[in-house]
Amino acid sequence: MTAPSPCPCGTGKVYPACCGRFHDGRPAPTAVALMRSRYAAFALGLEDYLLETWYPATRPPSLDLDDDTEWTGLTIEHTEAGKAWDDAGIVQFAATWRSPDGEATLRERSRFAMVEGRWYYVDGVLG
Repeated sequence: MTAPSPCPCGTGKVYPACCGRFHDGRPAPTAVALMRSRYAAFALGLEDYLLETWYPATRPPSLDLDDDTEWTGLTIEHTEAGKAWDDAGIVQFAATWRSPDGEATLRERSRFAMVEGRWYYVDGVLG
């Protein structure tokens, strides 16, 4: 029997005890937890999860994830609100990736909203 893999989000926890439980349907308790689980979903190619956790008014009709992109790291740089008792939150992060074209870092200040007990990604400003 093989040990569970570490979660791609970088917490050091194993995937089933970290973002795997959110990918299986459990609601993320905070905006940061949703941010981490969305990063892990990008890393694992979980397009359906990304769309399901996107705020309906800003959700695109579909996503086209690049199979040649390997997500290599996530750093949470700053948070505002986003706790279980808040109705909104902000998470500023840096995500690194590697592709055939080289390596890069995406920096974003993301907005999240709590709707009926679930956190959703609303939108973000790059930079």
